Amino acid sequence: MKLVILDRDGVINKDSDNFIKSPAEWIPIAGSLEAIALLNQHGFRVVVATNQSGVARGLFDMVTLNAIHDKMHHAVAQVGGHIEAIFYCPHAAADHCECRKPKSQMIEDIGHRFSVDLKNVPAVGDALRDLQAFANAGCQPMLVKTGKGKKTLAAGGMPENTMVFTHLADAVNHIIEQF
Repeated sequence: MKLVILDRDGVINKDSDNFIKSPAEWIPIAGSLEAIALLNQHGFRVVVATNQSGVARGLFDMVTLNAIHDKMHHAVAQVGGHIEAIFYCPHAAADHCECRKPKSQMIEDIGHRFSVDLKNVPAVGDALRDLQAFANAGCQPMLVKTGKGKKTLAAGGMPENTMVFTHLADAVNHIIEQF
C-alpha cells in the first residue's frame, strides 16, 4: 500500500496563531485539495496527523472538531479526492502525552492501523515538530513553506534528510514521481 501522511493546519488549510476554532475558519490553501486528489489518483492513501490542543484549551469541543473535519472531507471529495483517516492529539503540551507531535506515537499508530512499515513513507508538515515526529517514526519528512514553513526553514535544526517544497502541490508532484 502506498501511503502519504499530511499535517493539517498550514499544509492543507490556512493556519492561524489563534487556532482553527470553527468550520468557517477552515480555509483550504489554494491547490491543496487538488493535490490530495492527485495522490489518490496515483494510488496513494492519504492520512492526516494533526495536533489539536484547542480541545484541551477549551477553545472548541469535539463536536466542533468533527464538524471542521467533516468540512475538510467534503471539500476534498468535491475535487475527487479522499482522506482515509484523521489522527489527532487533543492534548495540550502540558499534558505530556505520547500522541502529541513532536513525539512519534500518533505517526506510529498510523503505521499500525494500516499495517504499513513507515520507513520512507512521505510525510508533509510545516512545523519542526511535524518533521521530528515523522523522522522519529522512520518517515521521509517533507517541509512545505506554507503555514509556519518559512519560519521553520529559517530557524533550521530540521531532521537531516528533510526535503523542502513550496507548497503541498509541489511536494505531491515529487511524491508521485519518486515514491
